Amino acid sequence: MTNDKLKAFLEGLYYVYARREIINPDPLYFLYDYDDVRDREIVGLIASSLAYGRVAQIMKSVKKVLLCLTSEPYKFLLNNNHFGIVPEDFKHRFTTSYDMNNLLKNISEVLREYGSLEGFMRGCLKSSGGELLPALDNFSDRLSRNRKEGAFSLITAPRDGSACKRLFLFLKWMVRHDDVDPGGWSVLRPSELIVPTDTHMYHISLKLGLTQRKSADLKTAIEITEGFREICSEDPVRYDFVLTRLGIRQLQPYNAP
Repeated sequence: MTNDKLKAFLEGLYYVYARREIINPDPLYFLYDYDDVRDREIVGLIASSLAYGRVAQIMKSVKKVLLCLTSEPYKFLLNNNHFGIVPEDFKHRFTTSYDMNNLLKNISEVLREYGSLEGFMRGCLKSSGGELLPALDNFSDRLSRNRKEGAFSLITAPRDGSACKRLFLFLKWMVRHDDVDPGGWSVLRPSELIVPTDTHMYHISLKLGLTQRKSADLKTAIEITEGFREICSEDPVRYDFVLTRLGIRQLQPYNAP
């Protein structure tokens, strides 16, 4: 399939599926409740970090954490730097209450130092000379501080070589702005984003001829992004939601509270 034909096909999908009313079930759903970008970025980081496993459990786990942060997560974390915000019985697959409380404590410290998560990302980019992946290594390192050895990583560093699907998903939510992605950040441009690549996106990309690699790792995610960049240079992750939605909409929707 030529790029022109592929773009026509993808734009057709975008027209049909890039609509907020069919977002559910998706952890992105929670971001729509927050007009203040400083709240939204915190909610987005929590929701994306827990975006693994069954979607119904993801939604329940995210809701449980958000209930601990009141209706104003930014103000709450700015004024609450103690450990133990999330109850001890919290468990989301490999993520324990310690893991989540540690992330929240690190977010709180970052907010006090940089004013916002976007301000922190801006500092990471400055220290990396504007290079995205090294900046994200710094972003991950700081927010993973005091993580227990061998514990599941809520915010994966690109240096580890994994696809970093949840981290790139968070950036997509915060940087892009359309009927699906709420945006709010100006520290990055949509053209700089990398496609969140999980098994589903990997197999779709194989069928579309966007990659020939044997596994869904970071190099594969970058290669897939380059393929989409040839189709839409200013917004290579434009079709991420609509392609993944094809499979999800075949399931019984989960009615998020």
